[in-house]
Amino acid sequence: MSELLLPPEHRYAKIIEQKLNDEGSELSVLNLGPTHPATHGIFQNVLLMDGERILEAETTIGYIHRAFEKIAENRPFYQITPLTDRMNYCSSPINNMGWWMTLEKLLDIEIPKRVQYLRVIVMELARITDHIICNSILGVDTGAYTGFLYVFQFREKIYEIYEEICGARLTTNMGRIGGFERDWSEAAFQKIETFLEEFPVAWKEFESLFERNRIFIDRTVNVGPISADRAMAYGFTGPNLRASGVDYDIRVAQPYSSYEDFDFIVPVGKSGDTYDRFCVRNAEVWESLSIIRQALDKMPEGNVFHAEVPDYYLPPKEDVYTNMESLIYHFKIVMGEVPVPVAEIYHAVEGGNGELGFYLVTDGSRTPYRLHFRRPCFIYYQAYPEMIKGAMLSDAIVILSSLNVIAGELDA
Repeated sequence: MSELLLPPEHRYAKIIEQKLNDEGSELSVLNLGPTHPATHGIFQNVLLMDGERILEAETTIGYIHRAFEKIAENRPFYQITPLTDRMNYCSSPINNMGWWMTLEKLLDIEIPKRVQYLRVIVMELARITDHIICNSILGVDTGAYTGFLYVFQFREKIYEIYEEICGARLTTNMGRIGGFERDWSEAAFQKIETFLEEFPVAWKEFESLFERNRIFIDRTVNVGPISADRAMAYGFTGPNLRASGVDYDIRVAQPYSSYEDFDFIVPVGKSGDTYDRFCVRNAEVWESLSIIRQALDKMPEGNVFHAEVPDYYLPPKEDVYTNMESLIYHFKIVMGEVPVPVAEIYHAVEGGNGELGFYLVTDGSRTPYRLHFRRPCFIYYQAYPEMIKGAMLSDAIVILSSLNVIAGELDA
């Protein structure tokens, strides 16, 4: 059997045996995962160790593989939304909005400006929650628990905003083809205003806890660096690519949902190390707050919350109970009996971790012929063995944390 086909622990055993024969050795094999609490998900890294130094690494995924793409090929388009929730569940609304935009691109639906601004607000709130989780957990992995406890309450406040919008918190199933299922309440807007007033103070204090902290700097600077060339070769996008010095953001390169209407800076790092990834996400939180403020200030008047597309937009529930035509439309839409064009399209949004794309092929039937999710975690996790090679075991944990590998997105 070829050595390449052997499990990593068996290949490493041969290396250890050779080292022992040559010079004596302290090499060992360590399983980091699949259930280690520091791996942030159900995936495994088989490490060849020299003491605490990592010589080789091989990743293994598939422990929670849920076959979402195959499930989607057997579901009507409306029933695919809960699958998107469960990829990057740290920023579910971005997944939801990206899927609706993909269908709207397929169906050539024009979305009202107010709906686009509402989507921008909820997507930027989701980006903030994603970065709160990533950066506060990175603090925990370097031994600082206080920052995590302090800012996590604001993640809960954003979840309360989600509840006002759609009734759900973590896996939101938010929106419809053409917009939202209902207009946002005054309570939702008031909660957003309160968040914009209170959160910046806390985030500034969170930054001051870490960005000039000597212990944190020692644990993150020059730890797990990746160059711009290597990051692009692996297909990095999002904060991990921008931390390497590449100024690329889907919201700017290929604007959607009227992002071209807003003024914001794309934070870019230099070294691509753990510290730069942390700082880029910190800076992106400030830009997200600015975008939300602009969207509220520029919000068009009125109460429009969806496009006029009766063939694809669910009628009001109260009408379904009392009106036969509404009941028929509701049934046809939910069961996917409304025809769709035969097409092949791709649409991407700037997710919390980078380019979240939907490649959709339709044959005119009630379900996709083919649907592929471009999950940024799955793309950049392939670079992890290279990034930790030569590092200490403790470094491997913070590198993984700074990449923000979300198991649901890695292993859909």
